Amino acid sequence: MFRKEPIRANSILLLLVLLLLSAGCAMKRKVASLPLHEVRTELPELPAYQLDTSQGKAHSETIIVHDAEGQEVLLLKAVRDDETGEMVATEVLDAAVITARFRSKAERGGKVDLEFEVQVPPEMLDNQWEMTLYPDLYLLGDTLRLDPLILTGSGFRRIQERGYRRYHRYEAGLQTDSAYFVREGRFNLFVSRNGWAEDGDTTTWSDASSWQETVDHYTRFARKRREQRRIDALPERFAHWVKVPILEEGVKMDSVVTAPFEPVQYTYVQSIRTRPNLKKINLVLSGEITRQQKHIYSIPSTDSLTFYISTLSGFTHDIVRYKKQIIYRRAEANASCHIVFPVGKDRLRPELGNNEAEIRRIEYHLRHLLTNDAFDLDSVVVTAFASPDGEWKKNAELSLRRSATVSDYFGGFMEQLRDSLAAEAGFSVGLDGSIITEEVARIPIRSRSRAENWEGLDRFMATDSVFTDTDRERYSRLRTIREPDRRELALRREPYFPYVRDSLYPRLRVVTFDFHLHRKGMVKDTVETTQLDDVYAAGVQALRDRDYETAMELLAPYDDYNTAVAYLAMDRNFSALQILEKIDPRTPEIYYLLALLKSRTGDIDGAVQDYWTACQQDPSFVTRGNLDPEISALVKAYGLDKRDDDDDIQLDF
Repeated sequence: MFRKEPIRANSILLLLVLLLLSAGCAMKRKVASLPLHEVRTELPELPAYQLDTSQGKAHSETIIVHDAEGQEVLLLKAVRDDETGEMVATEVLDAAVITARFRSKAERGGKVDLEFEVQVPPEMLDNQWEMTLYPDLYLLGDTLRLDPLILTGSGFRRIQERGYRRYHRYEAGLQTDSAYFVREGRFNLFVSRNGWAEDGDTTTWSDASSWQETVDHYTRFARKRREQRRIDALPERFAHWVKVPILEEGVKMDSVVTAPFEPVQYTYVQSIRTRPNLKKINLVLSGEITRQQKHIYSIPSTDSLTFYISTLSGFTHDIVRYKKQIIYRRAEANASCHIVFPVGKDRLRPELGNNEAEIRRIEYHLRHLLTNDAFDLDSVVVTAFASPDGEWKKNAELSLRRSATVSDYFGGFMEQLRDSLAAEAGFSVGLDGSIITEEVARIPIRSRSRAENWEGLDRFMATDSVFTDTDRERYSRLRTIREPDRRELALRREPYFPYVRDSLYPRLRVVTFDFHLHRKGMVKDTVETTQLDDVYAAGVQALRDRDYETAMELLAPYDDYNTAVAYLAMDRNFSALQILEKIDPRTPEIYYLLALLKSRTGDIDGAVQDYWTACQQDPSFVTRGNLDPEISALVKAYGLDKRDDDDDIQLDF
């Protein structure tokens, strides 16, 4: 007989140590085996472009096209024989399948959609690991990192979630109720003894400060400070319990994997805005494996996938457009100034109000016009306006006197300027030795008056936000009074008149200047000229820069070839088709674009015929066709190239 001995504590401890060592060794062996396996990126084994017949007419499996001599050519859907390498007819092939490490992608609306598959073997997955994969794009010397993919082991995720639960329990235990920090019993007793409201209504207290002083007196400040320290420790607690946060934003995929592990395959789709001169994009995938915030393995970069960008901006034509413009011999320039006069006076005083600045501004305009290289100044008309304040007859006489005063002042300025310009122009010596001074023409300045400036008041009434709709309606009625003095008397009775008198009347007392000019050296009254159409040129440049939305907006009114290219780039296919079908004669480029459009709209027979014609007229479109996915689908479906694919694809275009 053997007597059972109780298992000792040190035996259990030894067993646990052995188990941990065994698990650790197994983990080390798995990490060591990681270099034997690799994450892969592949282009999905799907059609590069599926011919779409949903929008167009039904098409046959056999298409008859015509060559340059008008002879009929029979085309069948075809595949390449694996043994002979020859293209043979078939009735079952619907689209091309691309399995290479490069693919041509069509640009649509200034964007291109990239699609690739990420494949992870099961040997690289573990319950205690988190794998993060980083797709990097290399384009035009720049690197663009896309949103990562995260594969989290179920054990790893349980630890993450346990940390979140601990943090949320801590967060839920925080006290946010202010009553928790007040000795409620003593506070209520004090309130009831003093006859104050128990609901905290400060209106029953002698003043608000008494209430706050009482609350502070019964507050447990030590407890409040202790709770505040717990609140301040929230970030520290989160970092302690949640070693690796679960990312909710900026991640393409975050998936939990469970044992037994299966291979992971994910199709990654990303839309990229294209840039000028962008011909290709290289994709490389790298990553890392972590175990509870500890890096255990760097996943080496995969071989690059290359996407060749098929852009339509290369079809832009350098068309220069001109627009007609009628140039008139005579021209007119206008300016107004607010010159302040003493009440009822016509004397010009520069020191009043802002007169000096206004006078300098008009002098600047006169000097500029008198020395202008393109125009000669013929005359200046000065018109003074008065406000409706007072009798109309007196206002008319006053505005005329003020106009004359301003005309005299600036007439004197122009005489001085004329003498100065004549001196600068120099002199010449006559045959008899006399001095001949160069003449500078005298510019007449004329005075006009418009009495009361009711038109200006009309504009203020219509635009000033001070007036209500009722005010404007009442003003419209009194504006029908023909006699100005009766009209002004009715205006004085309006409730808004004080504002009109104080704010608007001063702004109605203005002096305007009309400068009458003519173009130097021009005899005819009008001349028709042509000049570069800047709007069209900007649209063409936007098309080259792949700013297709701007190009379409600028080029739409012209309805020409470049407009069609802009429509085509923005996927406005029917609008582009209507323009191109009207162009005659058709170039190989137009035939090619028509093929592209018809393949998009479902007219497969027409697309094949137009592409066939484009290639016959310009063989370079054979290469181009392999770069446009829509055309490439036609080429492969009907065996239009009849040659080895690798020989036809030239990626430097």
